[in-house]
Amino acid sequence: MGKQTSKADKVKKVQPSDSKTTLKSKLKRKEYESELAKLHVEVVKLQEWVKKTGAKICVLFEGRDGAGKGGTIKALTEVVSPRVFRVIALPAPTEREKTQMYAQRYTQHLPAAGEVVIFDRSWYNRAGVERVMGFCTENEVQKFLIIVPLFERVMVDSGIVLIKYWLEVSQDEQTRRLRARIDDGRKIWKLSPMDLKSYSRWYDYSRARDDMLQATDTAWAPWYVANSDDKKRARLNIITHLLKLIPYKDVPRQKIKLPKRQKRRGYQEPTYQAKLVSEMY
Repeated sequence: MGKQTSKADKVKKVQPSDSKTTLKSKLKRKEYESELAKLHVEVVKLQEWVKKTGAKICVLFEGRDGAGKGGTIKALTEVVSPRVFRVIALPAPTEREKTQMYAQRYTQHLPAAGEVVIFDRSWYNRAGVERVMGFCTENEVQKFLIIVPLFERVMVDSGIVLIKYWLEVSQDEQTRRLRARIDDGRKIWKLSPMDLKSYSRWYDYSRARDDMLQATDTAWAPWYVANSDDKKRARLNIITHLLKLIPYKDVPRQKIKLPKRQKRRGYQEPTYQAKLVSEMY
């Protein structure tokens, strides 16, 4: 595998493990929200820098079901513009898309100047769920693992900053999270029949993950692995790491001052009765 050359060399890459993760003391919500608020200020600075410079940033989030990808993406993007930070979470391919070149359905979503595109699962579906669940042949997987580093090299050479995260969750924590979805009416939509099938194939996914990381961790597009058993810590760690990887700068802004409102000039409030929302709370 290629040697990492980014300025995040000081951040150690965590090796995936199927063993139970040793957790630190639970992060209190107040502390988490305080740290996240500080990071959000920096994420907004990153957004303004991307808009100003025309940077093109692509971030991939991969991991098993229940690893915390969606929550991490939500924490990263909740204070920025969806016109700059675009989240791509593609459904299963259509019959037409199945006949296209494999990467075609993904390339149309890659960032243009001034955009940050975040993939909640990406073209690495071929090395993960498609392989484990038998949606592609082993020959197609091996071809993918050979071609994808070249595909990503083309992306990087075109000026895209490509950052890839694998969220690593333990067996026990994955079980706890999936069971919580069953019992929570707010989360039941997150549990699909495919999730249940994949849950039983832990070690098939482990083998697929190992092959994927080994073949596609390159100098120009390295993988970064984050332990995600503690969701709050994982989110803070990943956002901090992401900000270190991108050489953004604070873009100067003019001091904002609200202008004076215009005068009424004869305007009268309407006399018709609007349909009001009931105030139940």
